[in-house]
Amino acid sequence: MNNQSNTLKNLESAFAGESMANRKYLFFAEVAQRLGFKDLAKLFKETAAQETEHAFAHFELLHPELAIADPSTLTDEEKLKIASQCLHLAIEGETYEYTTMYPEFAAAARQDRDAAVSAEFEAQIQESQEHAEIFRRAAHRFGLLTPIEHHHADRYSEALNILQGGTASEKQITQKWICKQCSLIYDPIAGDPDSGIAPGTAFEDISEDWYCPICGATKKMFVPHLEAIVA
Repeated sequence: MNNQSNTLKNLESAFAGESMANRKYLFFAEVAQRLGFKDLAKLFKETAAQETEHAFAHFELLHPELAIADPSTLTDEEKLKIASQCLHLAIEGETYEYTTMYPEFAAAARQDRDAAVSAEFEAQIQESQEHAEIFRRAAHRFGLLTPIEHHHADRYSEALNILQGGTASEKQITQKWICKQCSLIYDPIAGDPDSGIAPGTAFEDISEDWYCPICGATKKMFVPHLEAIVA
């Protein structure tokens, strides 16, 4: 599915809508329960469960790599890969929340002089950071350190080495990247001549407007590729 397609955007909107409906109906169920309307509360809960099924169906289309038809047919390596991707997406989402989304929302609320909303967003910054850290610890505990974390760790070590007078390592220069959408692997040794990317070009040196030659995904849709998962 093309990363710029209307279908992808519609799927993302549908998933967000169904997810929001689920939480909203559960909130309504709690309100109805507290007011003594047990049958109404039950109705809201049942409908919330249906919205969850809808959201799951949309999410599987957005992330087919996580769809599991029969777990018994999967190898241990395949199971690790799927679990690792789940943790990666969780860490990515929580990190975005505490580094970008909530800080920007809190700043806008302060500008609007809405102290209550600003306080709520500020509290969520801390919680999202804690959630991200919990997922990171889980990744380490289960031997599922995600590719992006491996990459960041390598980048920090690389930067320190260069600051101390060293040079870029062979590993960074040859690090392969994989498209999360279609699984195309960018190999810096081969480059992407058809797109004007010369052989020997590290992924970090590719222009930000480059896109996957197979599915059209943007550069941001690529993550470092591990040849094997280390348990």
